[in-house]
Amino acid sequence: MTKADIVDRIALSTGISKTETAAIVNGFLTCVVEALKQNKHIEIRGFGTFRIVKRASRVARNIKTGQEIRLPERHLPVFKPSKQLKLLAQEQQT
Repeated sequence: MTKADIVDRIALSTGISKTETAAIVNGFLTCVVEALKQNKHIEIRGFGTFRIVKRASRVARNIKTGQEIRLPERHLPVFKPSKQLKLLAQEQQT
């Protein structure tokens, strides 16, 4: 599902125009990105949490040459689904 698909579904279900819905979706995504840039934890109850995790530096190998490569410490965004979302996903698969 793309962002355009999300905008279409929200616009259809709420009766708000696609232009206004796109602005709302973009505003939400901007808020999430800005909060993550500030290393803030975002929790949406019933859906999940977004946060930044620190990955330690490590040594990896180039698959083709076998040469060791030093990967620096890095910070990555992660999403952890809520228990409710996990249960819904499990129900869909059964």
